[in-house]
Amino acid sequence: MSTQPLATPFTLFQEWLADAEKTEPNDSNAMSIASVGADGMPSVRMVLLKGVDERGFVFYTNLESQKGHELIAHPKAALCFHWKSLKRQVRVEGEISLVSHKEADAYYASRARDSRIGAWASKQSQAMQGRFELEQRVAKYALKFNIGTIPRPPFWSGFRVAPSKIEFWKDKPFRLHERIVYLRAADGGWNTSTLFP
Repeated sequence: MSTQPLATPFTLFQEWLADAEKTEPNDSNAMSIASVGADGMPSVRMVLLKGVDERGFVFYTNLESQKGHELIAHPKAALCFHWKSLKRQVRVEGEISLVSHKEADAYYASRARDSRIGAWASKQSQAMQGRFELEQRVAKYALKFNIGTIPRPPFWSGFRVAPSKIEFWKDKPFRLHERIVYLRAADGGWNTSTLFP
């Protein structure tokens, strides 16, 4: 069955993500995100999608990490979802912004306690002397937040990618793949077109 363009790409994305949740063995919400450094060098890594709606695609991270610094300095990014079990891929390009404090607080509070302590303990992307240094920092914050709530670190939040382009790719025989691209229109709607494979 062919992929038919819909009024909004988010409807199709939600359908594909739901399919992936049934078939992917691990992390159906995994996506690569590409950023660019001050020297113009691109950098890519895997993160987990934690929310998607008409405003965009959301993930959370340490703002002092390499990606945090790069995305704040150059607020544009590209995402790629690849679901091998379905032979499908979705590519996203768009502008980056921070989520609200309320959104970040709500998601942080939903995380496991050990993950919240880990957010405090990890100086993400920085060099460490050895594993023992990390274990010491985990113990330090576990003791500090022994009882009660664990507040969200000021250096930990979420980013939202507001897409200007979303491309859906589906495997077809003889490498005659199906590609549909949605481009954000000036009025906020979407224009669609099909691409050669």
